Amino acid sequence: MEKVQAKKSLGQNFLKDENILLNIARAVDVTKDDLIIEIGPGKGALTKYLSKKECDLLCYEIDKRMESFLEPFVSEKVKIIYGDFLEANLKKDIIRPYQNIYVVANIPYYITTPIIEHLMSSGLVISAMVLLVQKEVALRFSAKPKSKDYGYFTVYLQHYFDIKRLFDVSPKCFSPEPKVISSVICLKRKDKIVPINEKNFFAFLKKAFQQKRKTLHNNLKDYAWEKIRLVLEKNDFSLNVRAEEIPYEVFVQIYEALN
Repeated sequence: MEKVQAKKSLGQNFLKDENILLNIARAVDVTKDDLIIEIGPGKGALTKYLSKKECDLLCYEIDKRMESFLEPFVSEKVKIIYGDFLEANLKKDIIRPYQNIYVVANIPYYITTPIIEHLMSSGLVISAMVLLVQKEVALRFSAKPKSKDYGYFTVYLQHYFDIKRLFDVSPKCFSPEPKVISSVICLKRKDKIVPINEKNFFAFLKKAFQQKRKTLHNNLKDYAWEKIRLVLEKNDFSLNVRAEEIPYEVFVQIYEALN
């Protein structure tokens, strides 16, 4: 089989540690009525394990050079789509209903957030995501209030998922070696999710965290402050509070009070 060099422009770092690959694949329990989506399978190192599960597998690969590595996995259960995942119509590509949809992937670090945003805006109900990402991104997604990593995207994700960092991965486990430590993170869908206008909530959170050094009052001066004040006081927060000090649950209360 031809030797294919990793493309820096595609953020390719091929995971080669079999124990890590196996642990990622084991992070989701599936049945034959489920679907796994893998983004950026590359040479199929993780696909090898995911394809052995009893559920269906749908892979998206932008690099056509990987075709010779991936085609051997294609079967009645395994489908490979070659193209840009960020342009994929997921609902159109998934041709039958599934009990659960999981995302399991070693995703390009430079487009981690756009990939998750695309998944979230697809209209799919995703039961869990197990992602290999840059460690600092994993820390940001799983951050708690009053920490430097806590931001609008943290709160947004925590509305839908319970988030847990599973384990770190050394650069030595990849080829070529990245210059950062990686982490495997699990985002498990919550049993109860407050119904919310996703697009408006996302815009509201971005505004709240727009300038982290400023108070919530300064960042949300275009909103009805009297309604925000009542929620803050009910939850024993100072009126000079910053967004990074407010837990997810209180942000939902504020958003609901404004709407």
